[in-house]
Parts: sequence; C-alpha cells; structure tokens
Amino acid sequence: MNGAELLTRELEAQGVDIVFGYPGGAIMPVYDALVDSRLAHVLTRHEQGAALAANGYARVTGRAGVCLATSGPGATNLVTGIADAFLDSVPLVAITGQVPSPAMGTDAFQEVDTIGITMPIVKHSWVVRDVRDLRDIVRRAFVIATSGRPGPVVIDLPKDVAVRAVAEFPELRPATAREPRIDVAPDDEALKQAIDLLTTANRPVVLAGAGVALSGCVDAFRAFASDYRAPVVTTLHGVGVLPTGDELLLGMLGMHGTKAANLAVQESDLLVCMGVRFDDRATGRLDEFAPDAAVVHVDIDPAEIGKRRRPTVALQGDLGAVLHRFVAGSPAPESWLARCDARRREHAWRYGAPGEGVHAPRLIRDLTEATRGATIACDVGQHQMWVAQHGVFERPEHHLTSGGLGTMGFGIPAAIGAQFAQPDGSVIVFTGDGSFMMNVQELATIRRYDLPVKIVLLDNSCLGLVRQWQECFFDRRYSAIDLSDNPDFSAVAASFGIPTLRVTRDGEVADAVRRIHRSTGPLLVWVTIDARENVWPLVPPDLANDRMLEEVPKCLDTR
Repeated sequence: MNGAELLTRELEAQGVDIVFGYPGGAIMPVYDALVDSRLAHVLTRHEQGAALAANGYARVTGRAGVCLATSGPGATNLVTGIADAFLDSVPLVAITGQVPSPAMGTDAFQEVDTIGITMPIVKHSWVVRDVRDLRDIVRRAFVIATSGRPGPVVIDLPKDVAVRAVAEFPELRPATAREPRIDVAPDDEALKQAIDLLTTANRPVVLAGAGVALSGCVDAFRAFASDYRAPVVTTLHGVGVLPTGDELLLGMLGMHGTKAANLAVQESDLLVCMGVRFDDRATGRLDEFAPDAAVVHVDIDPAEIGKRRRPTVALQGDLGAVLHRFVAGSPAPESWLARCDARRREHAWRYGAPGEGVHAPRLIRDLTEATRGATIACDVGQHQMWVAQHGVFERPEHHLTSGGLGTMGFGIPAAIGAQFAQPDGSVIVFTGDGSFMMNVQELATIRRYDLPVKIVLLDNSCLGLVRQWQECFFDRRYSAIDLSDNPDFSAVAASFGIPTLRVTRDGEVADAVRRIHRSTGPLLVWVTIDARENVWPLVPPDLANDRMLEEVPKCLDTR
C-alpha cells in the first residue's frame, strides 16, 4: 500500500462515500488509488464546482463534504468554495496535491503555497510530510471539520508522500469509532439570568440563525418556540427553522427583511439570539439595532459572543445542550403577540402585480409551494433575496444559499452536491443571468450523471442587484451592469443535452410550475423578467433597520 491508497482507505473508514474533484499531475496518485476504492468520484468541470458541490452535499447531509484538486491552479480554484464554507460554517475536507517535497519552495511547476493561501479561511490545515502520519491527519481532519462550529480543513499531500510505500500501516479505525459529539454545557448562573429575562420581558423576540440547523436542533428549537410563544425572526441562513406560514414567524430581518420582522426587533425589549453572529446585513446600523433590547446570545463559538453586540447574558455552548435545559419562562404577553401579528398581516406580501410580464416573487412563491419539501439552491443577487422572502420552506436544510461570501455561481454546483446527497429528492436552482454564466460548465456534470436538477433562470439582462443600488444610491449612473448580449440560453442548454422551457408572460407560469413538478430529468426554465423590477423592502447602508425603503427614493424617481 502507498500513501494514496492509504488515503482512500481512511476516507472509506471515515464513512465517506463520494468525493468531488478534478485530476491533475500532483494529485494523480490519488486518482490511481480511486480505481480500486469503494469511493464514488464525481468529475466536475472546474475545481470551484467541485468545492461548491461538496459544500452543497455537506449542507444537506450534515456530514463533511470532500473535494480533490491538484496543486497550483487546481488548489487555487478551490479557494472560493473553501472560503464560502468557512463563512457559512460548512464542514468541508479539501485534499490538494502538492509538488514533491524536495521541490517545495523552489517555484516548481504548478507549485503554490496552498497552506499559506488558505490559512485565513480554514479551521486547520496540514502538509503531510510523513506517510505514517497520514491516517491520523485524515481522522483529525474529519473531527475538526465537524466538531463545534463546523468549517473547512485542508490536507496538502506532496506527490512523493502519495507514492511512498507503507510497509506497516496503522489499523484503520471505522467511522463508528470516531470521537462522540462534545456537548458544551451552559453556565448555570447565566442560564438562570436568561430564564429570568424571558420571564419578565414585555416585548421579546426570538432571533434564529444558521446555528439552529448546524447543531441539529431544529425540532428542539420549534418546541421551545411553541412553549415560549414569542415572535420569531430569522437570518438568511435561519430561513426554514419554522415552516413558512407558522403563526409565530415574522420572516427574515435585515437589509431585505420583512417590515414586520424589522419593526418587531427594533421595538423589542429582549432578543433571544440562537446561533447568530450579528452580521452587518442583518443588523443594519449596529449602534441603532434593537436599541432597547436586552440580549441573550447562545452560540457554540466563544469568538462570536460580544464580537459585534455585547450580550446581557452569554450562553456559550452547544445549542442542543442549552435548549435541553432552557425553561421558556412565562409566555410572551398576548398584547405583544397581537401587535406583531397585526403588523405581519398589514405588511404581508402582495402578489397582484399588474401587466402581462412575469412577477418573479409570485413565480417563486407558486413554485416552492407546489414543490414543498424540495431542496432549493440559490445563486446570489436579486433572485436570492426574493427566494428568501417569498420561498416556501419546511426546514432550513431545504434552503441552500451563499450567505457570508455571497458567491455568484454557487447555485448549480451546490445543487449537484445536494442531488447526490439525496438521489431521489427534488432539487431546484434559482439563478440569474449573471450568476448562471459563472459556473455554466457544470451543466456538463448534470448531463453526464443525468441529474434531475431543475434550473429556473431569471433573466433581466443585467446585474440586477448592482443595478438597483446604482439606481437608488448612485444617481442612476449605471456602470458595467448591462448583460443584454447574453447568449441564447436555450441553445446553451441544448448544447449540453438539457431541454429548455421558455417563459416570457405571466400566463405561462402555471404551466411551467406543472412541468417542473412532473419532469423526471434535468430542465432549464428560462424566464424573462423586467430589468426595472427591484427587491423591496431595502434598508439603505448605515441606517437602522426601521428605516426601510419600499420604492426608489423620491429625489431620484423621475419615471
């Protein structure tokens, strides 16, 4: 057995069944070992596609996704996917080839300092110097990637180590023997203080973020919310912690949050924050965010507590351990619930847009309602915000979106990973014409593996979110947002062997929804929308969340 064979054997022992990657010179010994392994390999058409597919696989399964790339450009092409996983706390194991050890540091062909490049965006990284260390490094990589706050790790494997023979190799430990989950218990006194605040609050709001899903505590969270009966708002990655339409749910807060959610948070006297990091897109102007609220902050990562908003009570620990001991206290006052509910009804979405054109929010609402339980992957832009606002979600793992990094081109590769994670499941991508072209080559991956991924392409022939900001805040000085020279997307899809359904009018939407629901193979639904359509509400930069725009500022609105 050589190092590459030992690597594949240890991946199998860690419960890995599929890896996403692209071969090359330095990683070739590993690809040779794959021939005789039980691992399934998915050949993407770009290393970024491999990293984002592994990312999508991890988000759906909760297990670490694995991606492979060669040295140099192969490794650097993984960087965006690794950074995306780091900022969104996704467990990822990236394995990169490296030039032979004696050549390292000599500017050898396809040599880059992979460890140095990725150090700020991983939980940990290794260069394997001795083949005898490889088994333990792989085992530790999976423990670190999935423990505590999840995230990516990198294993850089020099070619000479990969081909070095192992005369006696350590016993391979099966996946069932991996270290158990560590439940960090909350401080007793802090827990008592938090319960006292929950009991005495007059205007409490529960703010749920990505940590609820990452900790596997969706059901426990729902039980807590049901007992406490306070209004619930979510971050972008918290969408789905309560099912769409739940009587307690006010929606997403922040820059494109609902009016009901933002106003409730601004008026609250207690924020119970679970698995959130007070991201700037969620808080708006930080020194005016929930100005009268005491804050109970629950998070497993001590670095997040007090980083942007100092909590009244900090509960550092695993959310499951906290919820297990969290007595909800007295339910929220009925008058506060009634006030929030009335506001939710007053500001509910209206879908009666005039005209014959396609109204993107209504299409998203109708399609996700008709395909409840489907996994929805999003690219980045206006369509991403519309999906978060108008999509119908039963659970947070059904909503795959690039939050912290905002990676255009995320949607199709993430959907590929999600489809491999649930071969019989329904996976739908919402993308824009800008994002679609970022990783369009992965249509070949969809076709090669005959994946039944449905792609809804909302085409406004521009970079919509940039155009909206230029319209609202840059005096309509439009710069580099025109995509009117887009290709014929039907012809593009056809060249990859994927059929296309064209939608240009509102009257065609219902048939498109039925076609998506019934189709058993891959499908591109190419939808033309009005380039002037904007995402509302919008909190302008450096303003508090209760200062939302619902139309273009009057000083600019000359239409």
